[in-house]
This record gives sequence, structure tokens and C-alpha cells, in this order.
Amino acid sequence: MADQFITSFDGTQLYYNAETSADNKAVVVMVHGLAEHQGRYDYVAQKFHEAGYGTYRFDHRGHGKSEGECAYLSDYNELLDDTNVVVDRAIEENPGKSVFLMGHSMGGLTVALYGAKYPDKKLAGIITSGALVSEEKNLFASVPAGLDPHMQLPNELGDGVCSVDEIREWYVQDPLNRKSFAVGLVYACIEGLAWFSGAVVNFAYPVLITHGENDGLVGNHNAPFLFEHVSSKDKQMKIYGNLFHEILNEYCRDEVIEDYVRWMDRRA
Repeated sequence: MADQFITSFDGTQLYYNAETSADNKAVVVMVHGLAEHQGRYDYVAQKFHEAGYGTYRFDHRGHGKSEGECAYLSDYNELLDDTNVVVDRAIEENPGKSVFLMGHSMGGLTVALYGAKYPDKKLAGIITSGALVSEEKNLFASVPAGLDPHMQLPNELGDGVCSVDEIREWYVQDPLNRKSFAVGLVYACIEGLAWFSGAVVNFAYPVLITHGENDGLVGNHNAPFLFEHVSSKDKQMKIYGNLFHEILNEYCRDEVIEDYVRWMDRRA
């Protein structure tokens, strides 16, 4: 099948992967993390399909097969507004069905900020995995201000993504993973975190917050920050013992995915 693209709010062409069927009970919009791509979530999507959920995935601008300068953002709102285009498509194509939003790492940042910026969207709930949401001890704190936003920084995240050797090896070998990312993306995320520190109270969606205990890339302190500050009445948090950053790729990933499915089943 030929590659598919969706036109974002500013005309940027985003690589787009919609896998749905008429008998889906609900659908999930999945948002990937920094320097990776939607294809790294094939296994998760397969498990969602087996559980009766359709999926919508896309590559962030400047990532994977999407248009844009290599892993570059000029504004954190680009993450949110690109995601909104896909959410709108999912809602339009699935009338009467619940739509969930799930994001990992920078994708977790995206869906958390999305919940604060778009509180009136008819989402059934939001799931975060290893989400970067707190300004405290954040992943980008060591990058100094005043650099050229278009300057590229080496992607040195590979060793910390997962405790599973094969996953770490493939992360480095994957031709669609970015080997570097732009300073502008770092600055945009830092600005997004600063905005969210005040706007987090606007987040009122049902939310499942998940994190790995041994996450060395996005510290697990991010999970209680989100849990404590959102206005959601329906909120749950689970920190998985011994797991690294990519809990959806860890040795017990089926347990994590089953937790997601059970949570969605009660809200679909």
C-alpha cells in the first residue's frame, strides 16, 4: 500500500497511518516520542486491534517520513496542533465511537499539553507513558540558551530507552530514527513545559499516567507531578517497578498494554 499523508494546520504533510474497521469499539490516536517514528508502535497497535480498538498514528513533523527540518520545532504548539488534526480526523471518521489519545515521552508531553489546550474536545480519555511534563530536572535542562535553533544535537538516548538488549540495538539501527535533533525542538519543549506549569489545571480529561521506575531519560517524578496538578476527577497513576523509559517495549510490555486496554474498556 502506498504511503499516506495528512495535511496539517499549516500545510505540512505528515505521514499518517490509520488502521480501523467497522466493528471497532473505539479508536486510539497514538503519539510517538523524540527522534523516533510511529512504526515503533506496530506491536502496541496490533494488540489494540486484537482488543477491538482502531488506531491512528502519525510521524511528528521532521520525524520519520513526515515533512520538515530534521527533528525541528519552531513552537511547542506545532506538536499540539498537528495532533489536533489527527484527532479531528479520528472523531470525524468514527461517529458515535469513543476516541482516546495516548502519548509516549515527548508524545506524552504532547498529549498532556493537548489536554490543557483543547479541554473541550470529546475525548474519552488520555494515556501517558514516560511523559515529560515537569520543568524540574527535565531532559533538556543541560542545553544552554542562545544557541542557533537549527543546530543539530546528537541523539544519545539509545542506551537509556529500554532494558531489553534487542530494543536498544534496533533503536540505533532503525533507519527512520533520527540520529540528531534540533536545538529549536529543545527550546520549544522547554517553552511548552513552562506554559504547562500554569495551564495544567485546565486538564480535566480522564487520565491514566504510567511510568517506569528506572526511567533514566524522563525521571519518574514526572508522573506524580501530572497526577497532583491535573483537575481530572478520574485519574490513575501506575509506576512499573524496574522498568526503563520505554515501558511499551520492556520485557513485560504485554502487562502494560493490557492495563491500557482494561482502562479504556471501562471508558469506551
